[in-house]
Amino acid sequence: MTGVVELAEAPPLGALYRRAALGLLTRHTGTGLPDTTLVLRDVGIERDRLGRYAKLCGYRLSDTLPPPYPHVLAFPLAVALMAERDFPFPVIGVVHVANRIEVLRPIDAGERLELTVRAADLRDHERGRAFDIRATASVGDEVVWRGVSTYLRKEKPGTGKPEGGPTDGIRWRVGRTVGTDYAKVSGDRNPIHTSRLAARAFGYKGPIAHGMWSAARCLAALEGRLPPQHTFDVTFRRPLVLPARVCFSATQGDHWELALRDARTGAPHLTGTVSRAG
Repeated sequence: MTGVVELAEAPPLGALYRRAALGLLTRHTGTGLPDTTLVLRDVGIERDRLGRYAKLCGYRLSDTLPPPYPHVLAFPLAVALMAERDFPFPVIGVVHVANRIEVLRPIDAGERLELTVRAADLRDHERGRAFDIRATASVGDEVVWRGVSTYLRKEKPGTGKPEGGPTDGIRWRVGRTVGTDYAKVSGDRNPIHTSRLAARAFGYKGPIAHGMWSAARCLAALEGRLPPQHTFDVTFRRPLVLPARVCFSATQGDHWELALRDARTGAPHLTGTVSRAG
């Protein structure tokens, strides 16, 4: 695919993951990122799905979308882009290592959105190659939300486990079913989050929590204390193997500093900042 491609409906993630699994056996023909922008217009919000997402991630029920929710809406477009044969890497196996969310204004659940998704900035990384999937959500001609998901194609071993840190803060128990529960509400059924066998095949001791569930859960802890326009930057440091006990901390200065750590060792699962946009 090249150029601007308008979709009639959101691509079905089940079929995309089946294609992605076949992609592990198929040579990808691309050497660079495709020059393609996927567009999906007139996207409405399913209230029941929004309510289940809010409950799972710790948000209050509201007519305003949680800041990470447009990522869920745009995710099928991202997988569709990465599942094509002209994409340089198989989508199964790339690792989500960082995310940026810009809330340019609150989004009402009754608004109709236009979503765009494209890939950009293929670059070297100390552990392989990284690239971005950039998404926008617009209402009419107004861009109201932007997201940048950074993925890593691992080609080199890591330099070691993250060092431990403080374990003071709010302690949460993350249940064994968080991976399957988030998969149901988000559509992201990557088997490393739902299957012990698949997780072990990729080197994990068991299913791991979705990074965007962990990020959303941390951001929900600050609900009501963030400005209407803000930017959330998060780096995923260490997989969160389920079940788990974690410690969440947040400190406020010129901006918020967040961390989610292993409750026993203090090793970070994610670190992030929230700052005023603009």
